[in-house]
Amino acid sequence: MHRREIPAGGFHFIDSTLREGEQFRGTHFTLEDKREIAALLDQFGVEYMELSTPIASPQSAKAVRAIADMPRRFKLLTHIRANLDDAKLAVDCGIDGADVYIGTSNYMREYSHGKSLEQVIEIGQEVIAFLRANKVETRFSTEDTFRSNFADVMTVYRAMDLAGVDRVGVADTVGIADPLQTYNLISNLRDVVGCDIEFHGHNDSSCAVANAFSALQAGATHIDTTVLGIGERNGITAMGALIARLYTYDRALVEKYDLPLLAEIEGLVAEKLGIDIPFNTPITGAVAFHHKAGVHTKAVLNNPVTYEVIDPKDFGMSRIIDVAHRLVGRNAIRDRANGLGIDLGEDALQSVTAQVKSLADEQQITAADVDRILGETILPIDD
Repeated sequence: MHRREIPAGGFHFIDSTLREGEQFRGTHFTLEDKREIAALLDQFGVEYMELSTPIASPQSAKAVRAIADMPRRFKLLTHIRANLDDAKLAVDCGIDGADVYIGTSNYMREYSHGKSLEQVIEIGQEVIAFLRANKVETRFSTEDTFRSNFADVMTVYRAMDLAGVDRVGVADTVGIADPLQTYNLISNLRDVVGCDIEFHGHNDSSCAVANAFSALQAGATHIDTTVLGIGERNGITAMGALIARLYTYDRALVEKYDLPLLAEIEGLVAEKLGIDIPFNTPITGAVAFHHKAGVHTKAVLNNPVTYEVIDPKDFGMSRIIDVAHRLVGRNAIRDRANGLGIDLGEDALQSVTAQVKSLADEQQITAADVDRILGETILPIDD
């Protein structure tokens, strides 16, 4: 399988925190919340922002209009059904682009909209013609792509490409795809259409980030993400996690973004949702740069690259060397002592390490306990 190179600057994030993210359990973004989140993501450098369809509620329409009017660099999109009334309202709200969708799987065609493949193509062409006439950037997506008939979706995509759509969307609506399936479908699609390709991946089976990365390797140009991966059910591709994957693949791919803002963005959204940032969140999670085992800490203190593929400084984060546990090694104790201005000889170092291990075997300890042992053992160096 020949993978395409992902060009630096050749792909775009479509942030859907204010559309897909509104489907996350318990989410209630106020208009001011939306402005605050949008402004920070604009500063970060996302190229597109997608909001809920204005037809959803009066507040949804008001939010689209408000963000359309705010100073920004990103293009404003809204997510609409393949429906002329939806498209007309979206245009009236001042959007830059419309993300049109309709289901193509047997499930969607039988239990959702009830249209035949021919009707799907016909309404798609009608909506695209209207949006193009109004100079609106347009995406046409087949919802539930991976449970749709392969020939059917390729037929739809080809028809939409010929209709002049700016990009077509591949949607793993129920999170059923794996990276190989994603790569194969999008690489085949890349040979069928000349327009851009967008990928929207749900995380029901924990493959959203891997699938998004495979989509880029296969030739996708746009990836839908949300802050912390929030969205319907288990959410979609998390922007921060995808940035981590891209950073480790080729740092140049993410240099266009204001990376130190990532922690502030995720903290802001977590606060609005009333949740904590999950401990295992790449880059910004509480333990992302936490080192504990003695062998690991020795190597990290000598050269962090030994056990860190991401440099925390690039994201404004800090490394943590944990000394308050039974697995602690001498090098971590020495580093802690040096940080306190304490000079430990080899015998004293062995003694303190042994005391810390012994105490940690008996109870849960903290860094303050380690500092107390250090203070009781050795006097600080005189200036």
